[in-house]
Amino acid sequence: MAIKINLQETETELFCSSKWWGDPDLPADMEYPTVQVTEDGETFDYPLTFVCQIDCEDIAPLDPEGKLPHQGMLYVFAAIDEYLDYDAPYHNGLGEWARKMVVVKYTKAINMETFRSAILVDDQDQPLTQQPLKMTFEACKDNADCTKLLGTPFFEEVEREMEGCQNFLQIDSDTAGLRFYDEGMLNLLYKNADLAAGKWKLVKAYMASC
Repeated sequence: MAIKINLQETETELFCSSKWWGDPDLPADMEYPTVQVTEDGETFDYPLTFVCQIDCEDIAPLDPEGKLPHQGMLYVFAAIDEYLDYDAPYHNGLGEWARKMVVVKYTKAINMETFRSAILVDDQDQPLTQQPLKMTFEACKDNADCTKLLGTPFFEEVEREMEGCQNFLQIDSDTAGLRFYDEGMLNLLYKNADLAAGKWKLVKAYMASC
């Protein structure tokens, strides 16, 4: 069974809650991830786009096999600015992406007193993040054509090229303003043993399109 992710606009404060876009609410010792890029001969650290954070208690009832943590918070960051129509000093296209273009982080406990929102701003101190959306979850078919956790990749190409890997997160084109080629999808995957062991830094990314 896979877990479908639904998104909706809300006026509710989503601090330390499951949300898509917005600003990540991080423990004090967790750094915001960046990727090193080179542009016009200059090398610098460029922040990845915050995709979502998941309160694992929200997904626990839909994960009876315990493939994912049932407590704490999962965070997803990815180099996807170009698919939100922003200028980006990199390009990640179809196929497997280079390492560090996607980062997954995890903390075992959520503490609203010590967590803080990591807010990115531009040169004029204006927020750079998208409007946060509330995330809700429901069961769906393993091979569902949607944004989901677990299950199997919708495109058979992904399973073929990433043999031995388990789908962690599939992001469907048109999700919250994203556009991956012609109805494409971005899959975040783990080797089966790495997912079972919670080795979150070993995430792989693969984009496919029809």
